Amino acid sequence: MNVPSISGKNWILKKYNQDDIAFIKENFSLDEITSKLLSIRRIKKEDINSFLNPSIKNFLPNPNILVDMEKSAARAVKSIINNEKIGIFGDYDVDGATSTALLGNYFSELGLNYEIYIPDRKKEGYGPSKDSFQHLINKGVKLIFTVDCGTLSFEAIEFAKKNKVDVIVLDHHQSEIELPQAYSVVNPNRIDDKSNLQYLCAAGVSFMFLVSLNKHLRSKNWFKEKDLIEPNLLNYLDLVSLGTVCDVVPLIGLNRAIVKQGLKIIKSKKNLGIKTLLDICEIETSPSVYHLGYILGPRINAGGRVGKCSHGANLLLNKDPKNTFKIASELDQFNKERQLLEKDLLQKILDQIKNYLDDPVLIISGNNWHEGVIGIVAARLKDKFNKPVIIISIDGDVGKASARSIVGFDIGSIIISAAQDKILLKGGGHKMAGGFSIKVENIEKLKNFIFRKFKNINEDLKSKKPLMLDSVISPSAVNMDFYKKVALLQPYGSGNPEPRFMIENLNTINGKVVGDKHVKSILIGEDGSTIKSIAFNATDNDLGAYLLKKNKKSFNIAGKLSLNEWRGQSNVEFIIDDISVNKTFKNTVPSSIG
Repeated sequence: MNVPSISGKNWILKKYNQDDIAFIKENFSLDEITSKLLSIRRIKKEDINSFLNPSIKNFLPNPNILVDMEKSAARAVKSIINNEKIGIFGDYDVDGATSTALLGNYFSELGLNYEIYIPDRKKEGYGPSKDSFQHLINKGVKLIFTVDCGTLSFEAIEFAKKNKVDVIVLDHHQSEIELPQAYSVVNPNRIDDKSNLQYLCAAGVSFMFLVSLNKHLRSKNWFKEKDLIEPNLLNYLDLVSLGTVCDVVPLIGLNRAIVKQGLKIIKSKKNLGIKTLLDICEIETSPSVYHLGYILGPRINAGGRVGKCSHGANLLLNKDPKNTFKIASELDQFNKERQLLEKDLLQKILDQIKNYLDDPVLIISGNNWHEGVIGIVAARLKDKFNKPVIIISIDGDVGKASARSIVGFDIGSIIISAAQDKILLKGGGHKMAGGFSIKVENIEKLKNFIFRKFKNINEDLKSKKPLMLDSVISPSAVNMDFYKKVALLQPYGSGNPEPRFMIENLNTINGKVVGDKHVKSILIGEDGSTIKSIAFNATDNDLGAYLLKKNKKSFNIAGKLSLNEWRGQSNVEFIIDDISVNKTFKNTVPSSIG
């Protein structure tokens, strides 16, 4: 059943199986709402325990199931035994920074000599180049790891090989059939890889590599011979979970276990850089996926967006409190600058695209748009219009682009296909995001190419944006007991969306603007129950306007539960995503559970 809303979305109740709910309740001693949410997510009965209690032990496979993993670990062992200097070439985003820090912190524990290189986003662009590899070679590096990049770096890797330097690629981006002449390429998205770990980000791949390397060193008694304590790799899950959440890869299987356990490591504040950033952001509550994705991640990313590309990796590698605080403070300031740049560019593009909103994919270009924020703006527009978005910043006769996609439209493989057809100069990515460079004269050809690709996908992707809801609940369900039942499904993220609920027939007691752009309201239901609610970034849209005016008509709200912790006090709020008026649903959760 669909319900139209004031924002033009269709509210759709997700389907579930009542027999499954009864089975789950009886066999797993779970309540009605948890059982219903598991049924909606189609968690297999034999997987319910591991879903609710994901552990690394139960999900971590033998890392050597990844193609080239054994070969890579053996080469790294040789480098360590021969005391070769190691280079780490990382991408400038969070996944690249965390992957770089994973290897760097591990090598530091072993007392190894290594050098990192993070390219400048604007001057050098994505991935290694001859010049960047030459820089590492000049530093005496004999083995180079590329993390979160390298799968399509044919020219740079060939250059390294000619200079007798081996390159090990640890990546997750889409590959072509042909691979570069690296010593090894560990990438679950290699066409010939059968590991079924395609959902890993680069930090996840890098972690798997360290598991394999650790095992190889242990088997050679290297730790005993060097009188070193073997690193506890579980302590690195803070970095892996940060990269996993920020790269928006699916929180399923091993990723779910990584994030669940990683949040515990983050809470213990073992990494000085993460601890310092948490303190600067005044996060006093238990860290959550939200904090990783929306508080820490943007700040670690911010350096790369404003010309300080190595700041993110250096923050996560640093052991000196004073220097770490300096870097974290600068990243926090850079993030504020990024927000202003983003806001300005978003408005420019919104003014420009009014005549293109019927296009199946929004492809927008402009002169000298800030390359550090076009990806974020593309993501904002993708969410707003529920369609793939590509933003191209033109400098002279060449444009550099960032792309963001929706589920079902694999933008990474389409970019690679366009590069193979010589429409693009170069490009790559994964299913949900990508980037490329293009001659300005080919932009129109690219549009036609992508529009043709989009025609071939499911029509459901082209329909009005849906708002999927898990259940209708009563106003009295907005309480701590109900929140804890729903929270059993954490961590939420791609592949395991946060449960969304509908509450019917409410009225506003009062509403006010907080933080300049959010609307806080106290709502009352027919049974007299009151709800504390907040609508984020709502002051300039219909949602905020509706909550702030005096309404005699009752209305329904859709959104999710949030735990608000402040100075030792905890209370549950409802985050409002949308409102509909005078529409009712059935399937209300029984009052006995809310």
